[in-house]
Amino acid sequence: MSVTISNSYLSAQINSKGAELFSLKNIRNNQEYIWEGDPKYWAKHSPVLFPIVGTLKNNSYFHENKEYKLPQHGLARNLDFEVIESSDSHVVFSLKATEETKKVYPFEFELQLTYTLSENKIEIKYTLINKDSVAIPFCIGGHPGFSLPKNFENYALEFEVHETLTSYVLENGLVSNTKFQINLEEKKLPLHYAVFENDALIMKALQSKEIIILDENKPLLKVNFKDFNNLGIWTKVGASFICIEPWLGYSDTINANGNILEKEGIQIVKENTKFECQFSIEIL
Repeated sequence: MSVTISNSYLSAQINSKGAELFSLKNIRNNQEYIWEGDPKYWAKHSPVLFPIVGTLKNNSYFHENKEYKLPQHGLARNLDFEVIESSDSHVVFSLKATEETKKVYPFEFELQLTYTLSENKIEIKYTLINKDSVAIPFCIGGHPGFSLPKNFENYALEFEVHETLTSYVLENGLVSNTKFQINLEEKKLPLHYAVFENDALIMKALQSKEIIILDENKPLLKVNFKDFNNLGIWTKVGASFICIEPWLGYSDTINANGNILEKEGIQIVKENTKFECQFSIEIL
């Protein structure tokens, strides 16, 4: 099932499976901003990453001396969410723990995804409600893929501030100790497939909290991720999209010991409380 929300500027479509945004259009010219999901390159559009971001070492973790298995990016992106609130320009999806989810993530939780259109912007809010009697460890993140229909090298990313990017090399999906730096050109990162030949850029820390996609040096859209500490940037060589991924957490490091409570980047929500964070996509 899909849900459509709209206002006088934008229309958005969200699939109840994974509460995944799969279309964001400018109503005035019908321009689509979300990647089409061509399975030749990447069949997703904007998956929700929960309760892990990236890959676990051996696809497993330990909690209270018991081993659990989770695939890359967790379980939420493949499960059906329920619509619990909606209006013309706003919708809230909910995913609650079940006996099946507890086999791989042994906690009583509710994850809500809220999509709100406000003029030329869509705001995407995550709310994690701890319904358990213990603290819940988690990571969470977005993975929106933005359509780049022209030549890939026509585009660039403009960061909020001028900084030197530090990215960590992935080894079999895990964050290694090897890192490299990218010097921005007047706050800009020109897009070339060579940048992504070894997978995503993985940044544990970043001064910028906004990135603008430039189309032949003209602003196309802006992603604001002020609530997030970590960031991934990714594409597949030859594909016509770029992912700007706000994260709280990232893949296990190569030295990870498997204890979920000791995982780098792990977040904690205490019992009977909730955690909220959000990012936005603004059409320029």
